[in-house]
Amino acid sequence: MASKRESNFINMVLTLFLVAAIAAFALGGVFILTKEPIAIAKQKKLEAAIKAVLPDFDTIQKAMVKDADGDDSLTFYYASRDDKLVGAAVKTYTMKGFSGKIELMVGILEDGTINNTAVLSHKETPGLGDKMDIKKSDFSVQFRGKNPATFRLKVEKDGGDVDAITAATISSRAFCDAVKRAYDTFERQEPN
Repeated sequence: MASKRESNFINMVLTLFLVAAIAAFALGGVFILTKEPIAIAKQKKLEAAIKAVLPDFDTIQKAMVKDADGDDSLTFYYASRDDKLVGAAVKTYTMKGFSGKIELMVGILEDGTINNTAVLSHKETPGLGDKMDIKKSDFSVQFRGKNPATFRLKVEKDGGDVDAITAATISSRAFCDAVKRAYDTFERQEPN
């Protein structure tokens, strides 16, 4: 009787191992098949964001620049047209979102004026914080053409000039924080 129990236990363990191995190989296969298309999609989204936040350009140069606090680096995409700098697209972020990290692309003209912004990634609440994306609301439009030297990058509730998203003040503050990080770094960068 004991050998029959041992046999059932061994069969269960072998079956479980076989199922786990098949699942692991299938998961690994799916990862390998989707890795390149996902990377291509991310690159296209990045390129589209750069084009969306800057005026027309014909060349672009990528550089890493220490952020204003000196804690981290931001990616700058310096754009030129006919060998004249038109601005920089700054890939910036904040960890102050309601649901964590928010990544933005901020286009800053040579004089420090914000040309446009684009949301790259976030995990904010659907229907509330996700309204920072231009596809969901006009929240980000209020940053266009503003120069943070005179436009306070804080929500009105905190003494700033930014009209917060209704019921999503934390997400609005986070958006401002990411834009401010980009602007401050742009202003403090050393000339090339």
